[in-house]
Amino acid sequence: MMSRCKILQAECSGVYVLKLVGEVRLNLCSTIDASIEAMTLDPQFATVVVDLSETTLIDSTTLGLLVKLALRAKAKSHFLPSVISTNPDITRIIETMGFENVYLILDEPALTDQTLIELAPQEMSEEVLRTNVLCAHKILMNLNEHNREQFKDLVGALECDAEEHASSSVG
Repeated sequence: MMSRCKILQAECSGVYVLKLVGEVRLNLCSTIDASIEAMTLDPQFATVVVDLSETTLIDSTTLGLLVKLALRAKAKSHFLPSVISTNPDITRIIETMGFENVYLILDEPALTDQTLIELAPQEMSEEVLRTNVLCAHKILMNLNEHNREQFKDLVGALECDAEEHASSSVG
């Protein structure tokens, strides 16, 4: 049985909170990506807090999108965004991935959930999914040498797959 996962978001005076609950996997990458776009296009955007305190599992595509969010947030506001992680397993994963280079990592839970609204899952085609997965992993690879080594084969395979898919849809 798969645990229910959801993405919650709130905003106050340009400070966004993005809370990922449950097992956050690939199937939510379009929802997260759409949220990143909307947030960072907001002229009032100041910074973002990513709350992983109720995340039980997080995949590498999601991690790549969170790095994308951090890089965009820092470019837009010049503040390092924050990530809250109270689960030692999740904290170990984000530290291994090099999140301390792009986030302030906090281990205290955020305030109440009362102002957070759930984001509706976004539909996506297989091609969009493949592109999101590839982009997210390339972003992760650029964080550090460990990630470059860990994801180079996957990225190579995804690029090869994307080329094959592109050539087969043309001909």
